[in-house]
Amino acid sequence: MNTLKQFVPNKLWLSGFTKYFRALHSSSPNASVEVHSPEQEVVIALGSNVGDRLHNFNKALELMNNLGINITRHACLYETAPAYVTNQPLFLNSAVRAATKLGPHELLGVLKKIETDMGRTDGIRYGPRPIDLDILFYGRFKVHSDLLTIPHERIWERPFVMAPLMDLLGSVADCDTVTCWHSFSVDSDGLFESWEKMGGESLIGKEGMKRVLPIKRGLWDWSQRTSVMGILNVTPDSFSDGGKFVSVDSAVSQVRLMISEGADIIDIGAQSTRPMASWISAEEELDRLIPVLEAVVRMPEVEGKLISVDTFYSDVVSEAINKGAHLVNDVSAGKLDSNMLRVVAGLKVPYVAMHMRGNPSTMQNTENLRYDDVCKQVASELYLRVKDAELSGIPAWRIIIDPGVGFSKRSEQNLDILTGLPSIRAEIAKKSFAMSHAPILIGPSRKRFLGDICSRTAADERDPATIASVTASVLGGANIVRVHNVRDNLDAVKVCDAMLKQRRSCD
Repeated sequence: MNTLKQFVPNKLWLSGFTKYFRALHSSSPNASVEVHSPEQEVVIALGSNVGDRLHNFNKALELMNNLGINITRHACLYETAPAYVTNQPLFLNSAVRAATKLGPHELLGVLKKIETDMGRTDGIRYGPRPIDLDILFYGRFKVHSDLLTIPHERIWERPFVMAPLMDLLGSVADCDTVTCWHSFSVDSDGLFESWEKMGGESLIGKEGMKRVLPIKRGLWDWSQRTSVMGILNVTPDSFSDGGKFVSVDSAVSQVRLMISEGADIIDIGAQSTRPMASWISAEEELDRLIPVLEAVVRMPEVEGKLISVDTFYSDVVSEAINKGAHLVNDVSAGKLDSNMLRVVAGLKVPYVAMHMRGNPSTMQNTENLRYDDVCKQVASELYLRVKDAELSGIPAWRIIIDPGVGFSKRSEQNLDILTGLPSIRAEIAKKSFAMSHAPILIGPSRKRFLGDICSRTAADERDPATIASVTASVLGGANIVRVHNVRDNLDAVKVCDAMLKQRRSCD
């Protein structure tokens, strides 16, 4: 027997999701129909705890896209303790939103075929598996058959399913279908209430479930402490240290110093992005970068550290990752090279997407400095860039966001950014909880607005002002700080992390 029911909401344009949702609950919700719509939005949960778990996810996503399941959104990535059968390896869990023309049972058949092709066999229920693909929601439909129940019947008891599911939503419902998903909850105020009853965000970071970012053949839990990214400019014209580290020997010495002072990440840039900087070609950038990168990768000291390449050229990214870099730091968030997002997606490396209007030559033009609410607009514009990155195949779990201090902002606007990181997260959360949970990178180091405030014309005299900026950023929720002076900023970061830990212990 196969029973399909569609939830048909009234179109109520009310201000506030809760009011909207409760009004829908008072309507007559159910009407029996058959699925004839050409396309439906679906939610599919992923789990893996056998073999290379991340490879299993990547392969499953590739196969889904190839088999008529067009993925549009990704949740964060979670490493979780096993449920039900507890004597088995840790799981990776996530979920995706997708559009498909497949009917619900056709979709189930495709997902089961992917599981089988990837080596899943009948075994212990809830036991180890290379890949597990479950349909959580199918459009606005409820499905009850011998083979399939939608919504998935165990959503409401599984935090490792609910957390990724919440990531695929925003605090504001973006369509009627999402409103229907809320109506399917066992709780009157929808999925939000169900998640809060489980424990909500308080569950994340505990032993049983943590958000992770895949990098360098491992999983990085960035919430444990703030990471320090040391800046290495192999350029003749950077505003702070141009010309100091253009030779391989001087660059290696600087990397050795930064690592000895506690840097977690080394960010190597071979093109200046200071205001009004002249652009060089990708070929010239590679000529500067690759000899230094090859030497840095060979250093024994970099074992256990991360290497980032600071570039907006996709050709530079391809070569740098091939030579041993681990992540990409793009000041343009893909706007200055139309191939960037596609290339990064194919390389499967983390991607720092920074907010900037225009390009380094035009970013400080009057029109690019015009904001009504800088935090709100930066969040909105940055979200559009990371949304494009997702649609290009870069999952949310590989994205790091940077609001772009010093890029297309006046001094006052930079200060608003430094003190407004919670507002930026909250604004992004209206559209995507996953993106609002992404690590935030902040880079105020030695920038001109600090010199203007403190009357310090020389960039290397702005380290105390940088420390103040870093302190405000970390206390406001930054996860990575990008600095020239690693030693002193690391001390500030350690104090901030201790303060935050103490605050959490008192909550």
